[in-house]
Amino acid sequence: MVVAKSEARRDAATYFRAARPWPSLVTVLGLGYFAWVVFWPQSVPYQSLGPLGPFTKYLVDHHHTLLRNGYWLAWLIHVGESLYAMVLCKHKGITDGQAQLLWFLQTFFFGIASLSILIAYRPKHKKHN
Repeated sequence: MVVAKSEARRDAATYFRAARPWPSLVTVLGLGYFAWVVFWPQSVPYQSLGPLGPFTKYLVDHHHTLLRNGYWLAWLIHVGESLYAMVLCKHKGITDGQAQLLWFLQTFFFGIASLSILIAYRPKHKKHN
């Protein structure tokens, strides 16, 4: 019985789950497109992007400063989500340094696609007799 309790505690301390592929892919592609539009707008093939093309071209031509600020704000939000992931790790008993680093990095790159998994995690609490 003692082994089972220590095993459960160890599992909680090292808990990590990879983010789901589709939400992660959407995040990466969205941030990649955002970076492309902000830093290399002249190379974007607007006419080949369907309805997104003219809209993006309008934003680049008339609101480039807003786009640039929005891009950096998106990364700032990802930093905030990553720091919150660290707080959640401590709160949920995830004490292993490697697991915490994985949560931080995954949340930094994939945002809410990762953070939602950590938020949903419910560690098993030890029973009080």
